[in-house]
Amino acid sequence: MNTFLAILATGLGTYASRSAFILVLADRQIPPNVMLALQYVAPSVLGALVMTMLIGPEGDTAIGAAEFAALAVAGVVAWKSRNAIYTLIGGMLVFWLIGALS
Repeated sequence: MNTFLAILATGLGTYASRSAFILVLADRQIPPNVMLALQYVAPSVLGALVMTMLIGPEGDTAIGAAEFAALAVAGVVAWKSRNAIYTLIGGMLVFWLIGALS
């Protein structure tokens, strides 16, 4: 029962924190400098995810063939498409494919 209550409280807290921004900012104009800053959220999150994947818990680099190939493909896709979703999909597909083959 405690696990269920923890999951329920987490879900409600997440819903409340996300909906608060929608309800509070629904009738307001977002300043252009904030909109410009928000354009960099997806690339920075992707960079943080890549770095946590490449660096092990001891601070050493933990990169193998699958990681290197996925990073290379993601870099090319990002450079050509300028789309974070395509970059993520391309990198993950290569990562999973090489991981399954090795």
